[in-house]
Amino acid sequence: MEILHHGGRFSVTGSCHELRLDGELSVLIDCGLLQGTDAPSANEQQLDFDTQQIKALLITHCHLDHVGRLPWLLAAGFRGPIYCTQATATLLPLVMEDAVKVGITRQEHIIDGLLSILRRLLRPVPYDSWQDVFEGLSVRFRQAGHIIGSAYIECQLASRRVVFSGDIGCKNTSLLPDPTPLEYADLLLLESTYGDRLHENRSERQTQLRMIIERCVSDRGAVLIPAFSIGRTQELLYELEAIIYDLKQRNSAAQFPLVVLDSPLAARFTEKYRDLKALWDAEAKQRLSDGRHPLAFDELHVIEHHSQHEQLVHRLQSTAEPVIIIAAGGMCAGGRITNYLKALLPDPRTDILFVGYQAAGTPGRAIQQYGPNGGYVEIDQQRITIKAQIHTLSGYSAHADQAGLLDFIGSAGGAVAAVRLTHGEAAAQRELRRKIRERFDIPVD
Repeated sequence: MEILHHGGRFSVTGSCHELRLDGELSVLIDCGLLQGTDAPSANEQQLDFDTQQIKALLITHCHLDHVGRLPWLLAAGFRGPIYCTQATATLLPLVMEDAVKVGITRQEHIIDGLLSILRRLLRPVPYDSWQDVFEGLSVRFRQAGHIIGSAYIECQLASRRVVFSGDIGCKNTSLLPDPTPLEYADLLLLESTYGDRLHENRSERQTQLRMIIERCVSDRGAVLIPAFSIGRTQELLYELEAIIYDLKQRNSAAQFPLVVLDSPLAARFTEKYRDLKALWDAEAKQRLSDGRHPLAFDELHVIEHHSQHEQLVHRLQSTAEPVIIIAAGGMCAGGRITNYLKALLPDPRTDILFVGYQAAGTPGRAIQQYGPNGGYVEIDQQRITIKAQIHTLSGYSAHADQAGLLDFIGSAGGAVAAVRLTHGEAAAQRELRRKIRERFDIPVD
């Protein structure tokens, strides 16, 4: 057995790992997009490895840093089965359609052809059920609690079990069940995105979010939330509905800010999340039973057309009204959020709220890093002065923090013999490696 890393070994983006058996048969675990400083260039995502021996693709979840190079894999001739959970199979064609339009081409016949191939290759599998891939390899998808449909993947070889974590979510995350405990692993390939830090707990993050909303109402400014279309957007809507519901119970006459979802893709995913409510956790299902609509509440307004988006941007520049904007993209490197940032970053009434990881080299990281000191950021080759308030709520991260990652190892009923860290920057991996050795006394590379 050999494991080759074609991305995501020492970086947070571009996850792509090859499990090779006997030097002849291989499976690929994820085929992710390189982003920020990990990317060789804006338009260079070609695969730099031979794909001929790859017999199947296993997908942990459908975030672009795990599936974004799939068009290049198909273009290279891959026609093997693509195994993923049933929810991921539902969401993946939407992800690919948008990614191709944004990053490759808008020619409909090319997009339709790619999606047709993709749908033919998809092999949805249920959680917790073993699937034979080829002789000598069976796989099982387990709940990862990262986004809906996310999984860590157990690969059972003749005499070894190798586990690929994908992205492990936090416990007590809105809408999603907690990650399923490990059974055992001879080798665990573990993500380390937040291996050097701890998140706020759910109560703390809700308190901070409520305070930001109250400031939005009092100073009649805008709250801008760059959010990834899958996962964080739906979790934010869920939390905003809870805060607004609670405020209404206390004072039905109070003013509530409009919540604007300005991302057609996120709106489509939110619809899919509603369709997949059977996968929600018990708390979310209870809200439905109580007659509430956590992803479709009265104050939520969806922007469909680009002309509506432009009108709202111009209106917010010239008027004072409390509004919460959730817009793509999550790292501020593209999408509709960039127009809001250019228009409203210089306004001190604006609050920028980061709820997801900001990769090095992205505008989001620059705003997060320099904004609190009154710096500037370059967006679309424009230098934008930052006078807005900058907030980071790590408790809304889709990734487990250091304690969560250690607990994931500790959840194993049997032994975890060795760990290899992936999906993290050097400092995060260094600190998590130290903590794992300290707590478990097992080899970590």
